[in-house]
Amino acid sequence: MMPHAHDRASEPPAANPHARTRAGSRFTVVEVAGEIDLATAEFLVEHLDAATAGPVPDVLVDLRQVEFFDCSGLRVLRRAESRARERGGRLRIVSDAPGIRRLPSGAGPLERFPPLPAIPGEGRN
Repeated sequence: MMPHAHDRASEPPAANPHARTRAGSRFTVVEVAGEIDLATAEFLVEHLDAATAGPVPDVLVDLRQVEFFDCSGLRVLRRAESRARERGGRLRIVSDAPGIRRLPSGAGPLERFPPLPAIPGEGRN
């Protein structure tokens, strides 16, 4: 085992059709797009695993470009959020979509990290 290979998120995974990672100085942003369901949720896993690998990870999962998000995506987010907390960090989601904002009351797991309307410090889009 080489802990430094997993603990350093210096090189994010390659972008795929549903996820890409931007590492910043304050936090890591995992941008998610399209439809996230049983067939596509795994595309997020490598990005979220890398983003939560280091000590005290601060991860923002940007769901603003997501058209559909089901319990498969929630399961992946919950796993990543638990992983971040185990390492002394946090995971937050960013979404201004009414469908995503309704998930916490209907699905439970997102109650642990209610959606932010935008990425903190982000300028105009």
